Amino acid sequence: MGKYTRLGDFLRTQRSKEVPMTFAEIERVIGGKLPPNSPQYPAWWSNNASNNVMTKVWLSAGFRTAQVDVKSRKVVFRRVEEKPAETPSPPPARKGERHPLFGALKGLVRITPGVDPSGSRRIIRSHRRRLKPSTPRIGQVAPSLSPRSPHGRSAYSFPATA
Repeated sequence: MGKYTRLGDFLRTQRSKEVPMTFAEIERVIGGKLPPNSPQYPAWWSNNASNNVMTKVWLSAGFRTAQVDVKSRKVVFRRVEEKPAETPSPPPARKGERHPLFGALKGLVRITPGVDPSGSRRIIRSHRRRLKPSTPRIGQVAPSLSPRSPHGRSAYSFPATA
């Protein structure tokens, strides 16, 4: 539990839209002192979530600082009105029409020549040598009775991996 968690809990229990507090009241709620420079600088009380930890606490509780008076050491937290998220609906797909992202990754994936994309067997590439009638042509799967490798597998055909 962080130092400022109690402030978030306190703000969540409030029913009114505005919660005016003095810096001393905030210190009583959090059970400790505010940082030494916080009363001096209005920017410390801004609603920028990357500003400080306490800002994240009141923002996550659904509040924003509306009025900050550093001279009189007061602040007013105002409840943020929740608006329903507006998500634009995608245009209806027309029959036979492809999605706009179709082909967006074209050219980013390369399949090594001679490899079956399904991963089940290696394909013999023989475009530079003279083909014999018994030799499989480009794109044909090698027969299972191929020359054997030292590991007992076919030199041209490999089982699919799971």
